[in-house]
Order: sequence, then structure tokens, then C-alpha cells
Amino acid sequence: IYTHADNYLNAYLRTGNEKKSGMQIVFMSISIFVLLVMLLPAMNLVNINVTRIMERSSEIGVRKAFGASSKILAGQFIIENLILTLLSGVISIVLSLIVLQVINNAHLLNNLHLSLNFNVLLVTLLACLVFGLLSGVYPAWRMSRMHVVDALKAS
Repeated sequence: IYTHADNYLNAYLRTGNEKKSGMQIVFMSISIFVLLVMLLPAMNLVNINVTRIMERSSEIGVRKAFGASSKILAGQFIIENLILTLLSGVISIVLSLIVLQVINNAHLLNNLHLSLNFNVLLVTLLACLVFGLLSGVYPAWRMSRMHVVDALKAS
């Protein structure tokens, strides 16, 4: 008996039936759906960041008046955004570990032991980094384009 030590999906795709069964269309549909679901919070974060920029317009104006370049200000804002999103990703992982321990200690089902998958953990942190970067670029660009007088007038 010849068996594959793969999961069901990899074994199914290895047989070459993916074109006949439409699995590629299903995977593409699921991927697009996941991307759209992930873009929704990223767009929300962009809106929050633009609001933060408008609240900090006086600081931006003063820093530009004292000679800070647009590149420096944009870099600072992107780094602040990345730190915030990675911090939220770490907090969510810690909360996930706590919930997993609570579920494991509750003994809801026999032989139920849930654990954290490190591949999923790395993909999650990478997604936090990518979406944090994407959601910080437009507000940082918009902030760097503000004129000194407009920034100081808005405060």
C-alpha cells in the first residue's frame, strides 16, 4: 500500500484532479474573500491614521518650520504605525494563548488539546506587518505633503 503523509488537500492536489474538480476556482475565491476581509480593517486604520494626522497638524507644522524634511516625518509616522500594529498583533497572540489555555483546562471534550501553530503565528505577524505598512503609507504621504502654513493654521 502506497500512501502519502500529506494532509487531505495536498494529497488531492497531487493527484492532478484540481482542474477537473474546480478546486483552483474555489481557492482563488477564498483567497479573494480573505484579502477583502483583511483590507476592510486596513482601510479603517487608514482613516484613523488620517484623523490622527489632522489632530497632530500643529506638531507637524512646528517640526517642518524647524527644518524637518518630509521624508523624516513620513518615516517617523510609518514606524509609529508599524509599532502600533505589531503591538496589537502581539497582544492578540497573547490573548489567543490565554483562551487556548482556558479551553484546554476546561476539559470540554475527551482528548482535546489545542495548541498554537507556529506557521500560523508567523503568517499572522507577517500580515500585521504588511497591513500596518500599507495602512501607514498613505497617511504618511499625505502628512508629508502638508505645507507649513496650512499645518499651523489647522491647529
